[in-house]
Amino acid sequence: MSNIIDKVKGKLAPKHDQTSSSQEQQYSIQPHPAKTNDPADLTEGPQLGGGLNSNPEAGAFHARGPYVPPRDLTDGLEQPQSREELRARSADLNRGQ
Repeated sequence: MSNIIDKVKGKLAPKHDQTSSSQEQQYSIQPHPAKTNDPADLTEGPQLGGGLNSNPEAGAFHARGPYVPPRDLTDGLEQPQSREELRARSADLNRGQ
């Protein structure tokens, strides 16, 4: 009985081709662009793997301080509302729901 089952399993099972097992994907480790262990070596100009410091357009680390508007611009602005005024306005808006 088991002999018949083995024959049926053998016919239904997919054939394993030996060429497909030899074509497995292979992965390798890529070399790092640094020549020494000093991180300053990567900032000599744009190069692959240099990070944000190697691209001058991504100057997030070279940004200036916060923008302070001139006095004549700030004089025309209205004063911010107090907490009590904001809470009263919030309650008024929530009451309409």
